[in-house]
Amino acid sequence: MRFITRISALLLSALMATATFAQDGLADHKLALQISDNNPQKMNTVLNVAANVVRYYENQGETVEVRIVAFNAGLHMLREDTSPVLKRLSSFGASMPNVTFAACSNTIAGMTKKEGKAPPIVSLAEKVSAGVVDLMTLDENGWTIVRP
Repeated sequence: MRFITRISALLLSALMATATFAQDGLADHKLALQISDNNPQKMNTVLNVAANVVRYYENQGETVEVRIVAFNAGLHMLREDTSPVLKRLSSFGASMPNVTFAACSNTIAGMTKKEGKAPPIVSLAEKVSAGVVDLMTLDENGWTIVRP
């Protein structure tokens, strides 16, 4: 009986560690994908890569985080008014909770100045001060950076 109690305690500890691991955002694998072109084909490629990577690691029983960072002309992919992939973004955000989106505030400021108003960014995107700095910080923290 004592052996079963120890096994149960070990299993409970492992489950709690896994839950804490997931809550802390610590994943076995971390991938950042760059989109800097106003090109729906490239954005679809980025979304395909994200989905394929998530499925692969989930099938392996491993955790993965994917962050898609949009800056420069690629920010159009995250704009509610100009994104040619808006419908896919909406469904993607709902079906892939371990994929996040980052929108460059420097690019937003440039677009605001040029257009006279702030561009509407999709709600699933987090605004970061600078897209390239976000990528650099992710790289410095062990993320793999890919530009499909």
